[in-house]
Amino acid sequence: MTLPAKAPEERAFAAPWQAQAFAMTLSLTERGLFTWVEWAAALAAEIARAPDSEYYQQWLAALERLATAKGITTASELDRYQRGWDKAAHRTPHGAPIVLGEGDLHG
Repeated sequence: MTLPAKAPEERAFAAPWQAQAFAMTLSLTERGLFTWVEWAAALAAEIARAPDSEYYQQWLAALERLATAKGITTASELDRYQRGWDKAAHRTPHGAPIVLGEGDLHG
């Protein structure tokens, strides 16, 4: 059975990365790396810090801050992956899937 496609205004996520950030948050809480109370406080703090940002930009920033504060990752590791994804995106032809390679994470 195929579900009917939803109109853009009915979708929970405007872009795949938003769904991925949501899923990562669920996974990290299910694994016990932080609690829902900690998550709610982190998201509320990020919304207060950047009230004019888009909601999922706030979500991602809160996730990055909380993951860093809990020692799940480091700011330098997040920066390395952001640079790597940017590098991979720039070399990928329009319309093709972006693939992060080991070389994207170095240099």
